[in-house]
Amino acid sequence: MIIEQFNDEALAHYSYAIISEGEMALVDPSRNPIQYYKLAEKHNAKIVAVFETHPHADFVSSHLQIHEETAATIYVSKMVGAEYEHQGFDEGVSLQVGTVTFTSLNTPGHSPDSITIVAKEGDKTALFTGDTLFIGNVGRPDLRENAGNMRAKRLELAKDMYATMKTKFTDLPDNTLVYPAHGAGSLCGKNMSTDSSSTLGNERMSNWAFKEQTEEEFVEEILKDQPFIPSYFGFDVDINKDGALHIQKAKYEVPVFLNVDEIEESISIVDTRSGDDFKKSHLVGSINIMATSPKQKFETWLGAIIKPEEPYYLVVSSVEDIDPLLERVAKIGYEKQLKSIITVAENLEGNMPFLDVTAFKKNTSDFTIVDIRNASEVAEGKFFEHAIAIPLNELRDRVTEIPTDKSIVVHCAGGYRSAAGSSIIAKLLDKVEVFDLSDAIKDF
Repeated sequence: MIIEQFNDEALAHYSYAIISEGEMALVDPSRNPIQYYKLAEKHNAKIVAVFETHPHADFVSSHLQIHEETAATIYVSKMVGAEYEHQGFDEGVSLQVGTVTFTSLNTPGHSPDSITIVAKEGDKTALFTGDTLFIGNVGRPDLRENAGNMRAKRLELAKDMYATMKTKFTDLPDNTLVYPAHGAGSLCGKNMSTDSSSTLGNERMSNWAFKEQTEEEFVEEILKDQPFIPSYFGFDVDINKDGALHIQKAKYEVPVFLNVDEIEESISIVDTRSGDDFKKSHLVGSINIMATSPKQKFETWLGAIIKPEEPYYLVVSSVEDIDPLLERVAKIGYEKQLKSIITVAENLEGNMPFLDVTAFKKNTSDFTIVDIRNASEVAEGKFFEHAIAIPLNELRDRVTEIPTDKSIVVHCAGGYRSAAGSSIIAKLLDKVEVFDLSDAIKDF
């Protein structure tokens, strides 16, 4: 069998194509299926199966679109309660694709309806573990308390994950290949390796979740220090349970307007341009979530700052950016609430001052410093002892906690998030000067 891994770096999401004897199966496909269609065409293969390891929280899957465009059957656990046409694929069920035999393991822990896909051909075995087993860790158990057909409390799922790790992989050999749905940088777990695959033998030796420990010890470790949960996670679980609209239809339903110089005040505006361009000129009240590189976590922060179903406008630098940005918005299902995508006129009323970093270094106490890193980052140590810590994803709701008697300087860990944070504070506290420390934080 041929296994092809696809990597969406912005979401740290891995999806897979398995090809054998002119047939192809897909595992956990991302929103746009064109890349899989191109691979199928290259190998002259027919897509016959789409496996969903669970309803994903951090991205929208194209399983329904692939089914409708290729007639491939969707396979998912019956426990998902999927609203689309599908076949249940739980333990005891098998499927032949070419010379590869696919079976399922029910592996609850990240979600109650998670499955691991087992692919065997001769003496070669591969596991597509979804969000159950990552390289170096396991999936977080706290995402299904408020979303999905099957809801479960984090403590229950933590105990389920303990049982999964103790019992579900014991009969598989050490040379079994492990292919997860996520890698380092994903919010679906913590402390993941930068490696994109592994073997079961390596994980048994190095992954803490395989080590001999009590259920109580396991539960304590898996529940502590998990990253924040973006607003959109539950929203995407529900979309994936129902099946998403075709991405091409979704993208081209969004209106486009050029050279805009004013917009209705009650609607949020997300400006994706560089921090420097934003500071020089922007529509008043805009939030600067930069999308100047495909590796930036634009999707995560869009879905963390803008609430599901909250209407918003999206500002792009150029008409050339329209399609790529619509693609990124659609990856998290945020295209329906997008009022329009726009380019803006020059010399707009909105602007932000650039920080004199030298002067700031001399007298940091003259400023109110706001640290917008995540709580786990702040716990590891502050850059400025007197800084007020408010995570970026909570900033819109907690901005009134920031004093306005001094100018405000906003920082994160590397300079990307502080562009968004400073613009949020400037929008909501318009009577005080707000500065973005940006990548000058590296000097501290």
